Amino acid sequence: MAQSFDVVVIGAGPGGYVCAIRAAQLGLKVACVEREHLGGICLNWGCIPTKAMLRSAEVFHLFERAKDFGLKAEGFGYDLDAVVQRSRGVAKQLAGGVGHLLKKNKVSVIMGEAKLTAPGKLSVKTDKGTEELTAKSIVLATGARARELPGLEADGELVWTYKHALVPKRMPKKLLVIGSGAIGIEFASFFNTLGADTTVVEVMDRVLPVEDAEISAFAKKQFVKQGMKIMEKSTVKKLDRKGATVTAHIETNGKTETQDFDTVISAVGIVGNVEGLGLEELGVKIDRTHVLTDEYCRTGVEGLYAIGDVAGAPWLAHKASHEGVMVAELIAGQHVHPVKPSNIPGCTYCQPQVASVGLTEAKAKELGHEVRVGRFPFMGNGKAIALGEPDGMVKTVFDAKTGELLGAHMVGAEVTELIQGYTVGKTAELTEEDFMHTVFPHPTLSEMMHEAVLDAYGRVIHF
Repeated sequence: MAQSFDVVVIGAGPGGYVCAIRAAQLGLKVACVEREHLGGICLNWGCIPTKAMLRSAEVFHLFERAKDFGLKAEGFGYDLDAVVQRSRGVAKQLAGGVGHLLKKNKVSVIMGEAKLTAPGKLSVKTDKGTEELTAKSIVLATGARARELPGLEADGELVWTYKHALVPKRMPKKLLVIGSGAIGIEFASFFNTLGADTTVVEVMDRVLPVEDAEISAFAKKQFVKQGMKIMEKSTVKKLDRKGATVTAHIETNGKTETQDFDTVISAVGIVGNVEGLGLEELGVKIDRTHVLTDEYCRTGVEGLYAIGDVAGAPWLAHKASHEGVMVAELIAGQHVHPVKPSNIPGCTYCQPQVASVGLTEAKAKELGHEVRVGRFPFMGNGKAIALGEPDGMVKTVFDAKTGELLGAHMVGAEVTELIQGYTVGKTAELTEEDFMHTVFPHPTLSEMMHEAVLDAYGRVIHF
């Protein structure tokens, strides 16, 4: 006999488990089906373990700069296995925490592979056999996986995906990273800091192509200063593997050159996990591996929702979590607001860090806005100088007529923590006057946020 629930969530990543918990808090009977790991890719193979590894690289980088701080650090090095072990330990700890939270909120966890068999019905293949479930509402939170291009497929030895790069069998000596989005540039930053001779190939005209052009240019300058080689408007056409060497055929401006590497990391995007779920049979519309939804994450099939990476860009854990909460509250009959993409911040944890929210200057102009732009360099901030982090910039983009904050963009130390100030401002629809009248504590990096607003209106004080 089938088990009956109010809500069944398929996938226990940052979208799925949050959706399940919120639905349970609202008094609904909830089950969460997960085929692999509680916490999903983000917690086990993405956001969290990469940040743990990048923290190790950051500390190593500070050791190298010890003399700048009047300190002595001699004979230091790193143990790659220990770095990885720490990273996996952090992921394991937090995955266990997700299990505890689901149990605490009385969510039934079913480990297995789900398939929709009819509206409101699904079967779950578990270790013990097949379980049948029914639910008034079903939420797809199945996430995504690394995209693999023909001829560039990962083998785990010479060519890696992000999963292989998180548990490296060896330290690359000469590394090629294909793609300079958040995933690619973070791994490039990690291995480059630890001494790999690193080349990044990007098909677009600049690294970090979704970021504001000025921020991308500033970041590139820092990457090159750190020893990275950046190849823009370039494409890796094929990889020849022989022995312990990969020969990459790289095309730039119609000309192809070959370079040899011992390791390649492919970071060319993601594809949604839509296979084997029975979606097509139910009439769910799929476009380029992602489920099409409306602004409330409804698929068009009664009682079926899709959230997070499987529902398309932006592919961010915090976007998935907020969609999960919204859908749970919608199912429970509450009044909800759609998640606005323009209010979702993006963070990249390379060295230096990059963070942004809203429109780039170019996009704002393209959409017809008359803009006022403010900038403030880290060099003008007392806390940044004291930290020994003078390289960076904060940039703001305002609508010249209304004072609306259209976008904010940052590059430099700890900007992934700072960006939330502008995100709150955008969500609350604050104007330039609100930001100007806000008192920022001194000495902090956050003062640059204030100065960048002042600069947009010709009132900057410290630069």
